[in-house]
Amino acid sequence: MAGLINLRAGPNHSLSLHQSSSVRPPSASQTTVRFTTPLFRSTRLCQTRHLVAAALEVSKDSSLASLANRQPSKGVIETWRSADAVCFDVDSTVCLDEGIDELADFCGAGQAVAEWTAKAMTGTVPFEEALATRLSLIKPSLSQVEECLQKRPPRISPGMVDLIKKLKANNTEVFLVSGGFRQMIKPVASDLGIPPENIIANQLLFGTSGEYAGFDPTEPTSRSGGKALAVQQIRQEHGYKNIVMVGDGATDLEARQPGGADIFICYAGVQLREAVAAKADWVVFDFEELIRELP
Repeated sequence: MAGLINLRAGPNHSLSLHQSSSVRPPSASQTTVRFTTPLFRSTRLCQTRHLVAAALEVSKDSSLASLANRQPSKGVIETWRSADAVCFDVDSTVCLDEGIDELADFCGAGQAVAEWTAKAMTGTVPFEEALATRLSLIKPSLSQVEECLQKRPPRISPGMVDLIKKLKANNTEVFLVSGGFRQMIKPVASDLGIPPENIIANQLLFGTSGEYAGFDPTEPTSRSGGKALAVQQIRQEHGYKNIVMVGDGATDLEARQPGGADIFICYAGVQLREAVAAKADWVVFDFEELIRELP
């Protein structure tokens, strides 16, 4: 079987705050924070909050503004404040981009893969079907993954570093639970101070010459309902009482069930999926909303 090959960040870190490059044009007026040198570099945003306050402008019409879950209940706030652990989705939550879509676009399969990503995130097709189909369209080699990471480094969502810092100050454990790939998530986790053992994600497989050889189907996040299983495992292994799931997609919403996440917070600052938002316990457009409610 193909070996498992992980990509790791370099030991030195630097930061640059600037407008998004022309390679990936952002939405109007979007300012982003990027890792600026291969593979991923530090994203210390703590002193730059005022520079990225307008980073993401999400259209909120009157119907969205009036959603009951824009104003969380007392019970939801109490659960958030007392959480033993918070599990974050990565794509379109911790990071501004969908990692698999970035990789697909880099490899020349962007449009077809993006359509399948939309289906997966809205829950219209089983996640395992969407994952297998997207990877069959891309078939990324190890060298392509490495080059993509170098030329299209991830963009951390504004406020994420401050939120994680606040959670850690409150002794709340942070996990990354993603349908994305470990090779693309590990360096991000490292820069955010999240240990690799707190990552649950899919694993790309490569042959001895670096050719694409599939993905590990035993990872829980490789299939529908996998995030719920992952959160259940986290609870069982650590004995946590309260766990919160934060994300933007249907697979994140699935994590809220008995034995899984106690509440689901929908982060709509990058992608607003109305069907998902309507069923969330709390909908936020800015991570500052979550920071303000922490002790």
